[in-house]
Amino acid sequence: MLLLTVSTLLLSFSSGLALQIQCYQCEEMTHDCSTPEFIVNCTVNVQDTCQKELVKDDRMHYRKSCASSGACLIASSGYQQFCTGKLNSVCITCCNTPLCNGPRQKKRPQSSSAIAVNALQPPMCSIFVLPLLASILC
Repeated sequence: MLLLTVSTLLLSFSSGLALQIQCYQCEEMTHDCSTPEFIVNCTVNVQDTCQKELVKDDRMHYRKSCASSGACLIASSGYQQFCTGKLNSVCITCCNTPLCNGPRQKKRPQSSSAIAVNALQPPMCSIFVLPLLASILC
């Protein structure tokens, strides 16, 4: 009975951790379309990646969207040879953080202490489940 209770709790916590990302979405724009009216919520647990496509002909054209990571990686690798930055260039990039297909961010160096602290943080599920398991089992 105890095992059934613990298993049920673990399943309810893990299934409640739906992953949703926000991305910019636009089609065939001649401007960067990185303003709030272009923000969309991607499909939960399906579209886990933001995609950005830049086409350079007489001017720059932008296409941004939500995508599944697999589809985005296939598309980006298929166009890699055409991503020259020159005329008639097509570049497709994939990323998986909120609004990452927006404007290019200036790189800021991250201190090594911040990296170490972030790497040591436990997942949210374990914050709730471990004390619960300890109280049940002890």
